Amino acid sequence: MAFEGLGSRLQSILDDIKGKGKVTEQDIKTMMREVRLALLEADVNFKVVRQFIKDVSARAEGADVMKSLTPGQQVIKIVQEELTALMGGENAKINLAKKPPTVIMMVGLQGAGKTTTAGKLALLLRKQHNKKPLLVAGDIYRPAAIDQLETIGRQLDIPVYSMGDKEKVETIVENAMQYAKEEHLDTVIIDTAGRLHIDEDLMNELKNVKEISNPDEIMLVVDSMTGQDAVNVAESFNDLLDITGVTLTKLDGDTRGGAALSIRSVTEKPIKFIGVSEKLDGLEPFHPERMASRILGMGDILSIIDRAQANVDMEEQEKLEQKLKENSFTLDDFLDQMDQVKNMGPLDELIKMLPGANKIKGLDKVKMSGKEIDHVQAIIRSMTMEERENPEKLNISRKRRIAKGSGRSLQEVNRLLKQFNEMKKMMKQFTNQKGKRKNPFGGMGLPF
Repeated sequence: MAFEGLGSRLQSILDDIKGKGKVTEQDIKTMMREVRLALLEADVNFKVVRQFIKDVSARAEGADVMKSLTPGQQVIKIVQEELTALMGGENAKINLAKKPPTVIMMVGLQGAGKTTTAGKLALLLRKQHNKKPLLVAGDIYRPAAIDQLETIGRQLDIPVYSMGDKEKVETIVENAMQYAKEEHLDTVIIDTAGRLHIDEDLMNELKNVKEISNPDEIMLVVDSMTGQDAVNVAESFNDLLDITGVTLTKLDGDTRGGAALSIRSVTEKPIKFIGVSEKLDGLEPFHPERMASRILGMGDILSIIDRAQANVDMEEQEKLEQKLKENSFTLDDFLDQMDQVKNMGPLDELIKMLPGANKIKGLDKVKMSGKEIDHVQAIIRSMTMEERENPEKLNISRKRRIAKGSGRSLQEVNRLLKQFNEMKKMMKQFTNQKGKRKNPFGGMGLPF
């Protein structure tokens, strides 16, 4: 996941200063030297790093911090606020036209994920804004680009306007705009062609499309895994097209996250969405303050809640909460929760969003991808109802029968039972603190 390396480095650095009753200028300088190295290693633009260090140092060395009763905590608060500001301060909404149709032009280099992101954005706008989108196949150069968009359209039940690859892009866009008005479709998302590099032909074509469609949003799609190149690409497109926003794709595969921390500062244009999975519902609004909290190990409960509300049956969650209170949570309940949690993303990623998750003993042992969840479900479904409700009755012969029935190994059966017990212990850890803070697992579709 993005920022994994940077997050652990920064958390380690800030842990050293957190509990200090007195913070000196030398403490600040030592800490900022380490922060600088951590940011550069995360592939953050060096000019951005320099300005960030300067801003944090100026605030951290101020009298308010030095004379504070909790100077270490004050320094951490400053780092969090400056990280948030660096990424844009607050969530930037997509530009929607007051008079339909809203026109969104997707631009970027080939391979960044424009076509897939166009489909993801169409789905998000339909679900969250009740829009009726039209996808426009404007990439007539990349082999199979039109077929790819039409396939996505069929999967999402969203119309795609295409005239094949023989007509000029300008003609396709002009006719698509007319088609949207005739069919009362209130959002037009234009998938444009990319190149392996920025060239004059590409930019002239994009400028023509911009002039014809008069877009409300020019969304630059950037592959976050390209690191520093992502920043250079964003700068070039912005200079030539005056983009209105950025979508970062493949953020789930980039452990550094340097692009997300650099693009906003370099282009002064907001990151509006991030790609968090390859699934067509794997696009989320970008929240700088939530991402800053996640990087610093402070959790991101709001994002978990957003995912839960979009994917989880809340009536079922009320029943689950009651079982948690009664300590009667069984493997059968665990199985039901698995089905819901699969729609929310990898379990280990969700758990990392919990405040202080990195400090909870045993949390690092909870690792489940989608495939592993399928394996776990197969094991549980090979048990009898009695065994699911009373797993302590599982002796060696029963475990062997379950392993054979599920096509998994005896070691995997034992690992599941051990993991289930660890999860119940962790659950107890949170429910025992009910008076101090709200149990973050309750009502969120998490399978423990």
